[in-house]
Amino acid sequence: MKRCFISIEIPEKIKEDMKKIQNQLPEFKGKKTKIGNLHLTLKFLGEINDEKIERVKEKLEEIKFEKFKIKINKVGVFSEKFIKIVWLGVGEEDEESKKLWNLQKEIDEKLEKVCEKEKRFMGHITIARVKNLRNKKEFLDKLKKIKVNLEFQIRGFRLRFSVLKPEGPEYKDIEIYNLT
Repeated sequence: MKRCFISIEIPEKIKEDMKKIQNQLPEFKGKKTKIGNLHLTLKFLGEINDEKIERVKEKLEEIKFEKFKIKINKVGVFSEKFIKIVWLGVGEEDEESKKLWNLQKEIDEKLEKVCEKEKRFMGHITIARVKNLRNKKEFLDKLKKIKVNLEFQIRGFRLRFSVLKPEGPEYKDIEIYNLT
């Protein structure tokens, strides 16, 4: 059994820019995502066996999708009451970036007989995990002042699995799928 997910790899230059954004985060107790682990998850598959991995690989091979660009233009949290994750978000108002949702939907449809559909997809990259905050309001106010304006081309996606280690997860590719 492997803990699998489908994700988009982020170019090294953009990862460096994301690291600069991480360095602007207000003070918190927790962990920033290691630069090598920054990615955009399209679908989390959970713990699946080798037979199911093979079925997923076959279905993903069927996807024909053109390359596109996304804009990452916001920083935020899922819940202002219980701040656990800080993320960078893909702009939904941008026509080109909307293709990310179309790609995710196509992946969901191809895998519907193999895996459960995504309940609510949100194009984001987790940049920090918060354990504790001294002042929630101050943290949110400072977070809202961080300017984000990143753009890069999506050239493909990956079927990956994670190995959970005490120092943090390690991600390994199972298969890489290129867009046309």
